[in-house]
Amino acid sequence: MAPRYLAVLAGAGVVALWATLMTSPSLSGVKTSPENRGLADAASDPLHETIHIDRNAPSHPFPHFWEMMFGSGRAVLSLRAGYRQDLRQVKEATGFEYIRFHGIFDRDVGLYSEDAAGHPVYNFSYVDQIYDGLLESGARPFVELSFMPRQLAAEPPVEQAFWYRPIVSPPKDWDKWANLITNFAQHLIDRYGIDEVSHWYFEVWNEPNLDFWAGNPKQESYFHLYDVTAHALKSVSPRLRVGGPATAQAAWIDTFIRHTVDDHVPVDFVSTHVYGNDLPENVLGSNQPVSRAQMVCSAARKVYDQVKASPLPNLPIIWSEYNASYKNEPDVTDAPFMGPWLADTIRRCDGLTEMMSYWTFSDVFEEQGVVKTPFYGGFGLMAEDNLPKPSFNAFQLLHKLGDVRIALNSDSALLTRRKDGALVMAVWNLFLPEQTGAPKSVTIDLDGTKSKGRILVSRLDDAYGSLLGEYHRMGSPAYPTRAQIAALRRAAELGPPEVEHFTGGKLNLVIPPQGLVILEFR
Repeated sequence: MAPRYLAVLAGAGVVALWATLMTSPSLSGVKTSPENRGLADAASDPLHETIHIDRNAPSHPFPHFWEMMFGSGRAVLSLRAGYRQDLRQVKEATGFEYIRFHGIFDRDVGLYSEDAAGHPVYNFSYVDQIYDGLLESGARPFVELSFMPRQLAAEPPVEQAFWYRPIVSPPKDWDKWANLITNFAQHLIDRYGIDEVSHWYFEVWNEPNLDFWAGNPKQESYFHLYDVTAHALKSVSPRLRVGGPATAQAAWIDTFIRHTVDDHVPVDFVSTHVYGNDLPENVLGSNQPVSRAQMVCSAARKVYDQVKASPLPNLPIIWSEYNASYKNEPDVTDAPFMGPWLADTIRRCDGLTEMMSYWTFSDVFEEQGVVKTPFYGGFGLMAEDNLPKPSFNAFQLLHKLGDVRIALNSDSALLTRRKDGALVMAVWNLFLPEQTGAPKSVTIDLDGTKSKGRILVSRLDDAYGSLLGEYHRMGSPAYPTRAQIAALRRAAELGPPEVEHFTGGKLNLVIPPQGLVILEFR
């Protein structure tokens, strides 16, 4: 896919900022060379586009929906030092608000058991340590109510295939399940206060349309689980926020909303999941191919339209999992590809959701077992040993975008304004991992404006902000030494933005395949 770069940029009060940059090698998204610099001067280059700025284009609020929440490995992993170190680093880079994980009711958390007479016994020791740790890091819980405690599960207990074998059976006793929910919620309020816990979200289960729910029939039995859970939560406090169906592949949203309305069941938000490599027949009910670059926001559009057409058209939509892949694909989730993929996903999904949760912030993660090598295509922004992947740097760079978006006729750029008045622009060159790709030359035209200013330039690509080259040069060790880990961290650093001074005219860039450039106009 050769991305199109013809764009119309806008911004009331934009300071015109360019000219000496036209030949500046430091603005190239690749290591500079005569060949690379020549690309920026080749008007006949088929991958050359010109972006013209229109200061009168419309604008709209642009909340950072893509970085408000992150997923993580199961609940008990949050007690590990590596998890908390990664959490602090991602919090500093993105300012996220919520963390979501599976398994707060799993055996290794120790919340629920029964005595010899079958009476419930509650132990909140690890629950408190888990949530205390999140709150101390500045993150609030997005509470996924899962999975089934073994002693509460219907016989025979059904185990899901994850390495830690969560129980996905319905409860053997629905009253005991309701009491678990009410005791859990009341304990949280007693410990943290309703004014705090009312800011949390409570999501009923995880992906009940797949093998994470063994109820039969799946949808009808899940709806019963949701009903019992939602009523139990609201009986503790009507201020608690509850929602679902937490499905994979954007499923069940319309029928779920209809069920809650028809049966008068509380619902404060809808949640669902999608991945870039989900199949269109599973997500969209279509056999037409959908690119990895388009799937997430195609699903977001489907769900948005379903909610708007429903009896609850203003119900908040939360994507409690998204990523470019649900598989272990190193050339996707470990690679600089995530920079332009994320930028383009932000552009496409703007206005279609309240919040999206990238799955996950860290590879302190054991769904397939103990991590065997740092770069195996894990979901996390941080690889084992607190190593920042290119995806971490992508989030760090895109965090610079402002909270007002200014219209562009472009499918490969975003222009925003920050609260401090600075304009921030993201420009990218998106090619899929299986495609060869080519560098893209971009000319930004200020329509002859002759003002002075400066620009801060940050880049992410194979040469900048990616530790993979250094990792391969050291022989791709499965267990890097401490010295190698230190070298990899240095290689992953973006470094400070380059400062360019200019006067009037035009700006030329070269962006390599799968490259992302952030421009801060001062």
